Amino acid sequence: MSPSQPTETADAGPDPIERPELLLPERLARRWSPGRSTAVAARTGLALGAGITILFGTGLISHLIQHPPDWFWWPAHPVWLYRLTQGAHVTVGVMMIPLLLVKLWSVYPRFFIKPSLRRGLPEALERFSVAVLIGAVLFQIVTGLFNTAQYYPWKFFFTTTHHAMAYVAFGAVAVHLAVKLPVVRQALSKPVDETLDEEVRQGISRRTVLAAAGLGAVAAGMAVVGQSIPFLRWASLLAPRSGEGPQGIPINRTAAAAAVTETARSPRYVLTVTVGGRERVFSRAELEALPQYDSALPIACVEGWSAQGRWSGVRLRDLLARAGEYGGGDVRFVSLETTGIYGSSVLPHTHVVDAATLIALRLNGEDLALDHGYPCRLIAPNRPGVLQTKWLKTIEEIA
Repeated sequence: MSPSQPTETADAGPDPIERPELLLPERLARRWSPGRSTAVAARTGLALGAGITILFGTGLISHLIQHPPDWFWWPAHPVWLYRLTQGAHVTVGVMMIPLLLVKLWSVYPRFFIKPSLRRGLPEALERFSVAVLIGAVLFQIVTGLFNTAQYYPWKFFFTTTHHAMAYVAFGAVAVHLAVKLPVVRQALSKPVDETLDEEVRQGISRRTVLAAAGLGAVAAGMAVVGQSIPFLRWASLLAPRSGEGPQGIPINRTAAAAAVTETARSPRYVLTVTVGGRERVFSRAELEALPQYDSALPIACVEGWSAQGRWSGVRLRDLLARAGEYGGGDVRFVSLETTGIYGSSVLPHTHVVDAATLIALRLNGEDLALDHGYPCRLIAPNRPGVLQTKWLKTIEEIA
């Protein structure tokens, strides 16, 4: 992610690609490390590019599921697919942190090299593009990391801003790679520790720097991946979610935070279901009297954590049939909650008719805890947890 100087001839002076320290101010040149090199920058840059591509793809999937355009289709099976994509999104994002630090460490002295008059405008544009790239990637990593901890010290809405900046970051990576491709190819064509003379071989080797970057990335990933992979939770000391919670499942939003404690416990509670122009209401006792089914489904959240649960309740398709004639449209779910931005969700036809989709009344053999959505909630396969609406008030087929 650094601007490069033109390669000079032997008569014109040192090659700044191989020996940039010879062009630095003396105070910086004295601190130059042989680990800082195009060889290191190119290899860490490729790893970052691959990681950012994964982040862009998995983040786009999550955004499209939550804000689907007419052309988008997302399957109900396999039920663990969203768990995989969002777990990978957060884990890879954390793994990018040590790689980015090593990348910046390896190239930042080049920004102190005096710009070339012969390449004034192209070099200025290149440096500007690098500044955009660094800023966008840092913004995505920092805000994404804060989101996993549900800490929002800013005024903007995280979801839409993070989505928009993803295009900036991914586009900047593509432009940067196109500009630096000749330099990258040259660096990758040589052994990592190949240098112009023995003097540069003194000190930390480039292989050591790359090994440290790789180990750092693996360690960072292990520190959080357990929130997505249960058998690794013992090693994930920095994971925001431990996998514990009421009835063995963590929660993001409590009934108290949603201000539904009284309405959800009210003896007058009913669930209103509207299908094909007909409306019917069900009390909790009436829902319990209907045929009950089990579904083993994970709750998988955008923060990267997920947990498997055994849910029991009424199949959604059966409940719709009790109320009226389902016409095959999407179905909207509205919560008793009135204070949040996720008080409703829309379920596409593919998930509506799936046998695993339940109006859940129990979790892991017990009545739903209040924080898990009592008296009833939606649980559907392969969906973000934020769309698994809790404390259901109404279910309505929409055109």
